[in-house]
Amino acid sequence: MNPQEPARARPGESFTVTFDGRPLAVLPGRTVAAALWAAGVTAWRGTRCGGRPRGVFCGIGVCFDCLVTVNDRPNQRACLVPLRPGDAIRTQRGTGRDDD
Repeated sequence: MNPQEPARARPGESFTVTFDGRPLAVLPGRTVAAALWAAGVTAWRGTRCGGRPRGVFCGIGVCFDCLVTVNDRPNQRACLVPLRPGDAIRTQRGTGRDDD
């Protein structure tokens, strides 16, 4: 292999997840944030006070702005969670818990 030649890497087969009930095709290795961005979604959380829209801010798991509910687990950082076939992603409101 010549390091100056392109690797010609190809992604694996896509699979399906859902976002707020809408099916999305996702490539293997993508995080929730990457899949949502690829689908044109830029906000998937409403703040506790005022419900202002939020999405990715730092993109490295430090800021907690990109919180989302994945498979009924609230407060998952979308920029860190890798997707698996069949995952259900939901927009998170407030703390993501029913006691808001």
